[in-house]
Amino acid sequence: MSSPILITGAGQRIGLALAEHFLAQGQAIIVTYRTRHDAIDILAGKGATCIHADFDSDAAITHFIEQLKSHTNQLKAIIHNASSWDCEANNQDYATLFDNMMRIHAKTPYLINLAAADLLLHYQQNTGQAADIIHMTDYVVEKGSPKHLAYAASKAALDNLTKSFSAKFSPAIKVNAIAPSLIIFNDHDSEEYRAKTIKKSLMEIEPGCTEIINSVELLLNSRYITGRSLPVDGGRHLK
Repeated sequence: MSSPILITGAGQRIGLALAEHFLAQGQAIIVTYRTRHDAIDILAGKGATCIHADFDSDAAITHFIEQLKSHTNQLKAIIHNASSWDCEANNQDYATLFDNMMRIHAKTPYLINLAAADLLLHYQQNTGQAADIIHMTDYVVEKGSPKHLAYAASKAALDNLTKSFSAKFSPAIKVNAIAPSLIIFNDHDSEEYRAKTIKKSLMEIEPGCTEIINSVELLLNSRYITGRSLPVDGGRHLK
């Protein structure tokens, strides 16, 4: 079995698509989930190591790291996908909202990267190939968001950590980010919302998770890209 890839937040949507992709390749994976959707049972049945992790406190993050290290002594890559789309309109306890966004999107990757660096370095030493960290950020890093202020700020913090960790861990570990805009709609999204959102990009499509999978594979297979953010936004910055 190959050295595992860790994917956080793999119970649905992009994280789940990545998990299924790697399992189909015969790649060992460790995934985290907050809610045990049926998809987690399916992933476990296919051989994935599935760890419940809410990342709702420092203690919870520390506990997850202890669990991770009980399952493996090396990692090929970490993909930080766990995320929350909470916003000011839905949560008027602004102080708690800001803390939650920063903890999920910046503090959790920060602590995991530092604590799991030895697992990534072990892979690099055993294979002679650089290990990888990939942060899933967001298009809003580039322009901010008046409706998701705390969310945008936390993703911007993660974008900055991409640069810092790249400088800290090179050349043994490559550290990059992927910054998507619309990838897939939610089932409950209205037709009006879908039509409006599609028009925000030049390409005017719902691209699907394959776009993220291809971007992840590009970064994993590259020997030379580090400290960069890969935009997957359909040219949205030009509209």
